[in-house]
Amino acid sequence: MGGDHGPSVTLSAAFDFLRRHPDCAVVLVGREDVLRPMLGNTPTEFGGRMRVHSATEVVEMHEPVASALRNKKDSSMRQAINLVKSGEADAATSAGNTGALMAISRFVLKTLPGIDRPAICGILPTAKGHTYMLDLGANVDCQPEHLLQFGLMGAMLVSALEHKDYLTHSPSVGLLNIGEEDIKGNEVAKKAAELLKESGLNFYGNIEGNDIFKGVTDVVVCDGFVGNAVLKAAEGIVQLMAGTLRAEFSRNLLTKMAALAARPVLRAFKKRFDHRSYNGAGLLGLKGIVFKSHGSADAYAFRCALERSAEAARERLTDKIMARMLALQSPVIQ
Repeated sequence: MGGDHGPSVTLSAAFDFLRRHPDCAVVLVGREDVLRPMLGNTPTEFGGRMRVHSATEVVEMHEPVASALRNKKDSSMRQAINLVKSGEADAATSAGNTGALMAISRFVLKTLPGIDRPAICGILPTAKGHTYMLDLGANVDCQPEHLLQFGLMGAMLVSALEHKDYLTHSPSVGLLNIGEEDIKGNEVAKKAAELLKESGLNFYGNIEGNDIFKGVTDVVVCDGFVGNAVLKAAEGIVQLMAGTLRAEFSRNLLTKMAALAARPVLRAFKKRFDHRSYNGAGLLGLKGIVFKSHGSADAYAFRCALERSAEAARERLTDKIMARMLALQSPVIQ
């Protein structure tokens, strides 16, 4: 029911997802009076792999988190998270209110042992493919121990989604800083670097902002304030580049002809940096799998988020994080 477009997008994405993944089933959580007319006879196409779970309330996109948590216990978001807790669903995916989704997920599912704070982990395109970055906004103020936990959870997410065994091909982890040298950064960053070095993770060291999009590491660790700022700046740069190219290629007849000649290159460029294909951020550190889709996602983008949540469930992401935390000998989990 969430997102800028609601069921008109999420239902279409669910249909496409089920057609592409015959081993999966989908539970549509929301108001039946809205969903049933839109579904028609569609569920029969999937032979019992789709059903509706009724919820009478909806968390609005800009609704205060406290109101969503306290006053809407029968919201579609709350009911979806309840299904994960009960084991009726292996993962939940929502395009709704991010703050409410995090708050409800943390309240209902709780955090894993050794994890103080859940973090939002998203994907950014790089020169080598893509990288995973966390936290992207859930934790504005962090201690060194939190950044250590983020690094571990990010490495486990890469291991799950990219099918990389962290014992034989451990994902590399970089700490975002203002310089590569150990003496750079504030005291939190310096202490976090020490903890990451001692963690047993494949810690690359400090990386700078320009290293993110070079694809230097598989995982980029930072606090939520910095991560969210970097994410929004990256989105703004892509929009600027796309708008500038359109303006320049439509300037006159000559540039329009050049645009026709450059169409294959432009099409490849668009495909490579299409933000929709990177949609789906994991809420890591919970006793259950929850993924957040961008609120403005179209059907293709939301399908990508569904696929990431399904893959995380297949690879038992929660169990991997828990096992790694138990194996990590540090004061964080003592």
